[in-house]
Amino acid sequence: MATLNLRQIEKHFADNAIIKGVDLTIRHGEFIALVGPSGCGKSTLLRMIAGLESVSGGDILLDGEVINDLPPQERNMAMVFQNYALYPHMTVAENLGFSLKMQGAAKDEIARQVAQAAATLGLTPLLARRPSQLSGGQRQRVAMGRAILRHPRLFLFDEPLSNLDAKLRVELRSEIKSLHQRLDATMIYVTHDQVEAMTMADRIVVLKDGNIEQVGTPLELYDRPNNAFVASFIGSPAMNLFSGRLEQNGWVTTDDGVRLPVAQAPRQAIGQRVLYGVRPQHFVLQQADSLSARVDVVEPTGSETQIVFDIGAQKATALFHSRIAVRTGETLGLLPDPHQAHLFDAETGLRLN
Repeated sequence: MATLNLRQIEKHFADNAIIKGVDLTIRHGEFIALVGPSGCGKSTLLRMIAGLESVSGGDILLDGEVINDLPPQERNMAMVFQNYALYPHMTVAENLGFSLKMQGAAKDEIARQVAQAAATLGLTPLLARRPSQLSGGQRQRVAMGRAILRHPRLFLFDEPLSNLDAKLRVELRSEIKSLHQRLDATMIYVTHDQVEAMTMADRIVVLKDGNIEQVGTPLELYDRPNNAFVASFIGSPAMNLFSGRLEQNGWVTTDDGVRLPVAQAPRQAIGQRVLYGVRPQHFVLQQADSLSARVDVVEPTGSETQIVFDIGAQKATALFHSRIAVRTGETLGLLPDPHQAHLFDAETGLRLN
């Protein structure tokens, strides 16, 4: 078992508060992704869990035991970094078996476990090579294999795929998810790429300025973001946000006079300044009362068409799961699906509907 509890965790560097009273429970076997913009504290939080950074306040509990003062080597956690952290003078086999050797395991047992991990990760033909003879993706596989052979209570990943090209990222994303399912392990994964988080995690923790903004499954965060920050951060392309006022008739009138429909407008917010959110996938073409949208950029991908356009004085993005025959400078009739509209308080950013 490996259940982790963070209770009012704080981290300060001099007078600068990096982590501000974080509470979080990670259950055994969960895959948790920590996401947020650069500087939000996600890597610092991971390093505190690993014991690489001290805790300024609060407690970290692993299976009920406070481990704040436990050194990293006694926490039985394996960490995979974005820069691989392999021993350059060792072969792949030696890198994989290093932790077992340090534990005093017999040579034949080390060889057996190394062979098993190498077969799982497609590293068998590479066992005699050194890290300098490997590609980035192969090095990351070795780092993952070394973590597996530590048999840790927790796996910690710090942006492990950020140095790889797009194709390799997709491949290793699937491998990490598959490993999680096979090992039934608890994994905490830091990434700046919310697509990685959406496709891999059981739950996502969204951080901003050292605070947790929302915790939930990928679909919970996508469908019901708690605030405008989460709404704009989760989802690719990002949600469009328009500033305006909620009118009596249930429409939102933007600051430059554009009218946007809402299916169920909260009565208590009538007359209030709001942020109107609509995801790019939730625009429909050529509807009655449609908006006049001047096309700025067309980005066809084959199966989809992404269009950047102007509505009033604001740029917005629409994504269609089909090919749209339109050119830059032309005008489209578009309308947000009113049943998919999100309303947020313009001042606090909190969800209203």
